[in-house]
Amino acid sequence: MFGRKKQTTSRIETLIAAGTRIEGNLFVSGGVHLEGTVVGNVTAAAGVAAVLSIAPRGCVEGCVEVPRVIVHGEVRGDIRARDKVELGPTAKVSGDVSYGVIEMAAGAVIQGRLVSSAGTPPADG
Repeated sequence: MFGRKKQTTSRIETLIAAGTRIEGNLFVSGGVHLEGTVVGNVTAAAGVAAVLSIAPRGCVEGCVEVPRVIVHGEVRGDIRARDKVELGPTAKVSGDVSYGVIEMAAGAVIQGRLVSSAGTPPADG
C-alpha cells in the first residue's frame, strides 16, 4: 500500500567480473552487472527490457544505449536510457546523458549535458 517502494530491479543474468576486459561492442538482452571493463558500445535491442548495472570499479569506454542504466562506476561516452538512469555517489560520466527518468545521488559527476527524453515521441513513429 502506501509507503512501500515498488521493486524495479531486474534479475541479473550476466556478470562481467572484475579484472575482465571486453574489447568490442556488447549486445545485452537482460540484466547485466559489470565489474570489469568494456571498451566498446553497450546496446540493447529495441523493445527489450534490459538493465545495465555498473559497479564502482566497472567502466564502459563507449556509448551505452540500454533502457535502464545504473552507474556506480564510470562511463566514458554518452548514455541513452529511454526508461531510467540511476547515478550512485561514486558515478562518473564523461558524456551526455539522455533519460526518461533520472535519479542522482550527491557525489555523482557528469561532464556533459543532461537531456530529458520524457514526453518525446518514439523515434520510429
